[in-house]
Amino acid sequence: MKIHFLGTAAAEGFPNPFCRCEACRKARSLGEKNIRTRSSILIDDVIKVDYSADSHMQALRDRIDLGAVEHLLFTHTHYDHFQPSDLYNRIEGFAHGIDHPLHIYGNDAAICQSGMALGQVAGSNRFAFHLLRPFETISLGNTKITPLLANHDQLETCLLFYIEKGGKTLFYGNDTGWLHDDTWAWLKGKVIDMAILDCTHSFTNNVRNPNHMGIETVLEVQRIWKEEGILDGNGLIYVTHFTHNSGFLHDDFESAFRPFGIQVAYDGLIVDL
Repeated sequence: MKIHFLGTAAAEGFPNPFCRCEACRKARSLGEKNIRTRSSILIDDVIKVDYSADSHMQALRDRIDLGAVEHLLFTHTHYDHFQPSDLYNRIEGFAHGIDHPLHIYGNDAAICQSGMALGQVAGSNRFAFHLLRPFETISLGNTKITPLLANHDQLETCLLFYIEKGGKTLFYGNDTGWLHDDTWAWLKGKVIDMAILDCTHSFTNNVRNPNHMGIETVLEVQRIWKEEGILDGNGLIYVTHFTHNSGFLHDDFESAFRPFGIQVAYDGLIVDL
């Protein structure tokens, strides 16, 4: 699997363009890996997870052909992950040379709101909609996706994804705090070759944060996964979804995680699993 990190920031971006805090000022000054857009990944150039308002710019920056994307998975409908109205640009007359529908997957809120945002064109041959149910595996060609429960917004069924292809497994764990009990139970006996984990916060003095993880939470998840054999010595963890409110820049997160072998993702990073 080829995993392309399109964005690695929390909802407001990093730096937040409206913000004058010290972390945002430093990020603007230092640039490079400290400039982060809203979180999303692209798998093998054809499966995209989430679609933020930054998707257009990310595609231009990394020279991505969004017309080649076949499947779009939504984790939930918070605005930094969910901008379905932008998909209107894929309709007949706006986008040429498209020979396949974009298959859109999500919870009932994501599917309903996507249809409403697209209006009449939602029923065209450019789009197809699929309702996801937690713990029910679906197949996208030779890739298997199992939606898992996140611990995030208590008013929405937010999803994480366990992705299997070619004998490798990817756990997409963003947005979530301490994992949902049902997700912990489902992962028993499973193997994760690479995990992408939410690390919105830096140090919080609370291992079992709800909604979002911090450094301590990520380290505790790693510890338990290793104890239970879910993550072996070759298993990779990449952290993402950083907020400027953490006060940590890229190098700060790298310093915190380096002793534990955890990698800090950045916009444009490509990992071959």
